Amino acid sequence: MLLEGKTAVIYGGAGAIGSAVARAFARERARVFLAGRTRTTLDKIAREIPADVAQVDALDEKAVAEHADAVAAKTGRIDIALNAVGIPHVQGTPLAELGLQDYLHPVTAYTRTNFITARAVARHMVKQRAGVILTLSTPGSRMSGVGFLGYGVTCAAIEAFSRLLAGELGESGVRVVCLRPDAIPEALAVSHARKVFQGFAERAGTRVEAMLAERARTGTLLKRLPTLSEVAEFAAFAASDRAGAMTGAIANLTCGSLVD
Repeated sequence: MLLEGKTAVIYGGAGAIGSAVARAFARERARVFLAGRTRTTLDKIAREIPADVAQVDALDEKAVAEHADAVAAKTGRIDIALNAVGIPHVQGTPLAELGLQDYLHPVTAYTRTNFITARAVARHMVKQRAGVILTLSTPGSRMSGVGFLGYGVTCAAIEAFSRLLAGELGESGVRVVCLRPDAIPEALAVSHARKVFQGFAERAGTRVEAMLAERARTGTLLKRLPTLSEVAEFAAFAASDRAGAMTGAIANLTCGSLVD
């Protein structure tokens, strides 16, 4: 098993990507700790897999630090952390109609939660001189176009943060890997993604599903978009010792909508 004996903390553990990764980690024998704002959704995931759950606001520095300390006290270490927190935000609005707060909201919120969670777990990983921090981005970090100015800047910031964090922590044996999937159609039913994509779809006079199907057909080399399972399986590999030489990396999981 890839992660046997490892302790993994997943922030946003009840979301589409967070819960998929939690299932993969549990199957690979990690001890999984799920953190999120809504206890009922966390409990639902914990009924499917062995997992500890805690109601934690990942934007609250004190709450995140206390939770990380509690996990480390309970297990003796924190080996893996994934920030899969999803924050509703505006997309599809062009610059002329985009308010300052709508632009700033994802930039501020996503960079804040990634800093807070990374700092909380890194304190323990540095002491044990081992650990893996996983972050999430999207192709928006590298694309140009109309309607995703705030979130595109956000994703570019997360990728830069991940590279710089890898440099900060590398000499302590801590690895940092940023996962960059494209849109995941099956996540529409269980995340904020549908609402986020709705702005684009409405301006194009189509439905979200049709918009993503067209993107898959014309905008990717594989003529499809990634699945939750593919992202989760790669996360498990990246968090394992088999990926021990990987750090400071942006993992391209876009099905070829971006080519590095």
